[in-house]
Amino acid sequence: MRLEGASVRERTHGALAVASRVRLLEALRAADGPLDARELAAACRLHVSTVRFHLEVLTRAGLVRSEPERGGRRGRPRRLYSPTSGAGGAPPSGHYQLLARTLAAHWAGTPDERARSAERAGYAVASEHRLGAQAPSELTAAEAVGRISGLFAELGFDPDVATDGAELELRLHACPFKEVAAEHPEVVCALHLGLLRGALVELDAPAAVRELRPFVEPHVCVARIIPAPRQGRGRVAM
Repeated sequence: MRLEGASVRERTHGALAVASRVRLLEALRAADGPLDARELAAACRLHVSTVRFHLEVLTRAGLVRSEPERGGRRGRPRRLYSPTSGAGGAPPSGHYQLLARTLAAHWAGTPDERARSAERAGYAVASEHRLGAQAPSELTAAEAVGRISGLFAELGFDPDVATDGAELELRLHACPFKEVAAEHPEVVCALHLGLLRGALVELDAPAAVRELRPFVEPHVCVARIIPAPRQGRGRVAM
């Protein structure tokens, strides 16, 4: 039998397990009044799509409340966010490194075979998340990458998105498996590359991954995403 109190604690722990969500909650608590998603994106230097994703998680966990703005504007009112009285700080991080290191170390095959197998696993994860079923059709590349940024945030990264001409750059801060990735990049980084490529296909984005460069800075990996023809949703087989 699961206790309701335990369920609430699990939701709270999960909601605050990502650094960006903690930053958003701190920004709301420091503000003089409710803020909308764009104001929070500017304050925390995050993509607005990523902010909206995080706010949904925080709201479901009971840490943030939202309500439409009352009066003063014509058209659809803004949705404003404020912290609830029970919003606390970040929980301690989980202890998954030993399991991840063991799995990566015993992944079968040569380095090239391990990389191909791990990338296929990343594709499978993208398919299981069914991103396309939750998204409108004909997303732009930027909109798709914004949604994928939210997915990586859910997995424990602290991502942000930048534009460089026709290309997009997805910067993945705070890899939750940094130590394991440093030892076994052919498994961990290849899996994340497969997840990113699979997610773009799931969303039928007009884009493709040109490269994923691990640890261009001590705590940052960078994916370069370029324009490409749409491939059709759900076609993630390799």
